[in-house]
Amino acid sequence: MNLTQQLKQHFGFAAFKPGQQEVVDILLSGRSASAIFPTGSGKSLCYQLTAVQLPGLTLVVSPLLALMKDQLDFLLTHNIKAARLDSSLERNAYNQVLQQAKSGELKILMVSVERFKNERFRAQLKQMQISMMVVDEAHCISEWGHNFRPDYLKLPQYQQAFDIKQCLLLTATATPQVIQDMQNKFNINTEDVVITGFYRENLKLIMKPVGSTKRLQQLQQLLKNNPTAATIIYVTLQKTAEAVADYLNQHQIKAQHYHAGMQSEQREHIQNQFMQGQINCIVATIAFGMGIDKTDVRQVIHYDLPKSTENYAQEIGRAGRDGEPALCVVLANNDSLQVQENFVYGDTPEQPAIQQLIAQIETCKGSFWETKLISLSNELNIRPLPLKTLLVYLELAGIITPKFTYFEEYAFKSIDNTANIINLFKGERQAFIQALFDHCVVKKTWTYVDIQAILDNYKADRNRILTALEWLDEQGHLQLQAKLAVERFDVCTDDFDGEVISQKMHQLFLNKEQTEIERIHNMIKLFESDHCISKQLAEYFGDTNSPTQCGHCSVCLTGAASLQSNLQLPELNTLDCNALLNSFKTTIGDSMSAHNASKFLCGIHTPVFTRLKVRALPYFGHLEQHPFQAVKAWVTEQIN
Repeated sequence: MNLTQQLKQHFGFAAFKPGQQEVVDILLSGRSASAIFPTGSGKSLCYQLTAVQLPGLTLVVSPLLALMKDQLDFLLTHNIKAARLDSSLERNAYNQVLQQAKSGELKILMVSVERFKNERFRAQLKQMQISMMVVDEAHCISEWGHNFRPDYLKLPQYQQAFDIKQCLLLTATATPQVIQDMQNKFNINTEDVVITGFYRENLKLIMKPVGSTKRLQQLQQLLKNNPTAATIIYVTLQKTAEAVADYLNQHQIKAQHYHAGMQSEQREHIQNQFMQGQINCIVATIAFGMGIDKTDVRQVIHYDLPKSTENYAQEIGRAGRDGEPALCVVLANNDSLQVQENFVYGDTPEQPAIQQLIAQIETCKGSFWETKLISLSNELNIRPLPLKTLLVYLELAGIITPKFTYFEEYAFKSIDNTANIINLFKGERQAFIQALFDHCVVKKTWTYVDIQAILDNYKADRNRILTALEWLDEQGHLQLQAKLAVERFDVCTDDFDGEVISQKMHQLFLNKEQTEIERIHNMIKLFESDHCISKQLAEYFGDTNSPTQCGHCSVCLTGAASLQSNLQLPELNTLDCNALLNSFKTTIGDSMSAHNASKFLCGIHTPVFTRLKVRALPYFGHLEQHPFQAVKAWVTEQIN
C-alpha cells in the first residue's frame, strides 16, 4: 500500500498537501526532518501518518499541552491510539496512559516541554520504546525567535539521553536565521528541511487606520457586516478582552472574552464552544489560538497591535484554513505601541538581582548548586521565564551545567494497610519496604517520605526508593504525590569574576530587550509600507516566490496606511509622583526602588508584585501609555 492509499485509509484524505509527502518520505527513510509550513497547512499530518507506521511510540512535545487538544481529538476520531499527559488527569487515568505507553499500546503520546523536568516522568520514559520525537512550535528553541523558551534548549539532550533515533521539527513562523538555528541544534541536514512557502492567496490583509475612540464602533460595524462569521479578535491586555466583549454583548453581538487569567476549565469550555460553532466571536489575548484547528475562521481582527511580525503571521494564519476567502484586519493606530514596548522591559532583570544570583553560585564553586525556581524567582524578583533564560545564559557561558531536577518532597495517601503492603514482599525486599515505611512522617492527610533518613539507615540509592514508590502507586496500594521541584546544577569553573559575569549577563538582556523593541518597530514599518504586505510578509519568512503584488492587501487595494496616535497624555512633570506612589511604597517595603516604582506605574508585573497583590493598589498601570524609560527617569529624579 503506497503513502497516498495509507493517507486515505487512516485519515480519509485523497491527496497530500504541499510538502507533506516529502516530509513523511524523509522520516520513513530513518532521517530527521523539519517542516516549515504556514499555519493551517497540515504540519501535524506529517507526524501522524508517520507515527502509525513506525514500530515504537512517537513522543510529541509542545510548549503548552492545551495546544494539543484538537490534534488529540482528531487522532482519536480516526481510531489512532493517542493520549496526552498533563496535570489535569486523575491519578488512575495518568497511570493508565503511562502503562499504555510502556506496553506499546499507544502510537502517539503528547507532553508539554516542562514534563521532562519531572523526575518521575523521566524514569518512566526509560521504559518506553520511542521511535521519534516531534517538537511542535520548534522556533521556541532559538534565541533569535519571537517566542524563545529556555526549556526547549534541552530537548536535543533529551533526544540523546533517551536514545530517540529521529526527530521532526514543526513551525509556521521561522525566519531564515531561526531555521538555521533549529537545524544546527538538532543536527538536521539542509536537504531535510522542507519549506513550502508562506504566501496565502485567500487572506485579505487590511491595515485600517482608526483612532482609539472610534475602534469599538469600527469593530462593531465589521462584525455586523458578517454576523455569522467565526471571528477571533486579538487584544493586548486581559482587561481589554473583557471590556471589548462586554461592549459587543451590549450591542447585540454575542461575544466571549478569553485570556490566561481565567480558570483552565473555563478556557477549555469556551474553546470547545468556539470549535463547535456555539460561539462565533472570541475576544482574546494571545493565550487563544495556538494549536486550534478550526478551518472556517472567516475573520481575524487585531483590535490592538500584534506583538511582532511573527505573532501577526501566526495569528492571521488561523483564518481561512479551508482555503476559502478570509478577512484579516488591523484596526491600526499607535496608541497601544507604548504598552507593547513596556511589556518588553518587564522581562529585563535588574543588575543587582543578577549579582545576587551570581553570588549564590559563587559560594558553590567546585561543587553543585541547587535551587527551587519559583522561590528563586520571588527572591530575586525576576519573572520565571527570564530567570530560566538567565540560567541558560550562565550555562552557555560555561559557569553552570544542569544535572537533573528532583522533587524535594514525596508524600502518599495509604489506600492499603501498611502491614499488608509490607507482607507482599519477602526477604531483603520486605526489609527494604519496611525501612521505607519506618522513615515516614504521618500527618493528617498525607504521609511524607523522609528520603534522606532512608538513605542514612538502609543501604539503598535514591532511584530504588523512587522506583518502589512508583510501583506501589501504579499497583494502587497508595496514592503518590511529588512536590517542590529542585534544580541541581554543577558549578563548572572556579575561574570567573562574579561582577564581570553579572555585567555581561545584564548586557545580554539589554541586547535582547533592544531586539524585541526593534521587532515591534519593524512590524510598524511593515504595516505602514507602500509595498505589497503579502509580498513583504512572505519574504520576511524566506519565501521569495510570492507575487510582487497580491491584489488583496490594503496596499494593493487602496495604498499605504499611516498609523497615527491621538493620545493626549499629561506631562509627567505636572503629576504628583509621591501621591501616585504612596500606597505602593507602604506595600512594597524594602523592595522599593525607582525601577520597581516605574514598573508599578507602567502596569508591568513582577513576582513581588504578584505576591503582595500590588495590582489591586490605586494607580497600578496609571502611566501604562507613557514610555517606560521616560517614567523611570522621572521617578528616579522625583524620589532621590
